[in-house]
Amino acid sequence: MAAHNLGTELDLSWISKVQVNHPAVLRRAQQVQARRTVKKEWQAAWLLKAVTFIDLTTLSGDDTSSNVQRLCYKAKYPIREDLLKALNMHDKDITTAAVCVYPARVCDAVRALKAAGCNIPVASVATGFPAGQTHLKTRLEEIRLAVEDGATEIDVVINRSLVLTGQWEGSDFIKTSTGKETVNATFPVAIVMLRAIRDFFWKTGNKIGFKPAGGIRSAKDALAWLSLIKEELGDEWLKPELFRIGASTLLSDIERQIYHHVTGRYAAYHDLPMS
Repeated sequence: MAAHNLGTELDLSWISKVQVNHPAVLRRAQQVQARRTVKKEWQAAWLLKAVTFIDLTTLSGDDTSSNVQRLCYKAKYPIREDLLKALNMHDKDITTAAVCVYPARVCDAVRALKAAGCNIPVASVATGFPAGQTHLKTRLEEIRLAVEDGATEIDVVINRSLVLTGQWEGSDFIKTSTGKETVNATFPVAIVMLRAIRDFFWKTGNKIGFKPAGGIRSAKDALAWLSLIKEELGDEWLKPELFRIGASTLLSDIERQIYHHVTGRYAAYHDLPMS
């Protein structure tokens, strides 16, 4: 994410004493996943809110300017206008939080969003995504070029050897994973991360953002994530400055659920525009 944290002196003494009650974390995760979701108009409202947290993402080896352009248009118009009108939300300027692309596609995204007449941020996965194992000089140059091309947020892939050897680094956001791992965003891991954010806030007064990424595909999952953030960190964190969902296919299911809420039936493949 865009760097704005001026930093605070890092005290590792309390970090080294942190312990995780694994069985309790698993129970809490099961509780979150088993909870019945809100229904009807309340569900529609929460799903629209979830849209505003999505970093709409394409990170494929065959990305082109045309599919990035489609993605940007979908970021600007995430839900069909007639559906928003039925919910009386057509004038609320609902968009995704950002568009996330490879550094080489930043120019395409910036150009497409400008053509669409919106100022949605462009995020880029610079710094040797997804392994983070390139030279530091190369990683810094990749960030510089992405920013030069118009990226305003950078998803940094840390060199994980630094973590494994206890050489901690600071950030404005922490993310569950690159989204390219075998296992990505899970509730048990998220609970530990969120409580670390909470403890850090209590000790320093600094708010760190959180981004689950990878494997979040259903509207039901999105509602569970919003509920978890609300309960663990509070309403203060339920804003795009402090919470994002990294996803490429989640938006399609959210729009499908809203279509069902408005019309009483599920959409056929051709009823909803592709992203």
